[in-house]
Amino acid sequence: MKSIGNEMEKAAPHIIVEIIQYIPNAVVSKTIIKKITGNITALSFDIGEELAEKTSPFDTYIQIIDGTANLTINKIEYQLGLGKGIIIPSNQRHHFTANEQFKMISTVIKSGYEDFD
Repeated sequence: MKSIGNEMEKAAPHIIVEIIQYIPNAVVSKTIIKKITGNITALSFDIGEELAEKTSPFDTYIQIIDGTANLTINKIEYQLGLGKGIIIPSNQRHHFTANEQFKMISTVIKSGYEDFD
């Protein structure tokens, strides 16, 4: 699979769960699309890995494409299995924990916020 700059090749079919592999003791990310107005990223988490708690100024849509993810948003825990999705609201503290391997797609849309309070 070819990449063009930081993005995947356009007009080239792919199997989403196969665009990123598991690497022992690592969280791996692969940019699918990256623009000023937002991005789509595939991530894989090996068992026991975490992403540190953070906030984002934009809503983020997460969809699980393999395994089961543990996500905490403002101290509320969610377990998301294959095919499940969730919107992480903007400016909310959140983090991921991998009690098993999982892969996800993260979509951030950065435009449109100027119209809302």
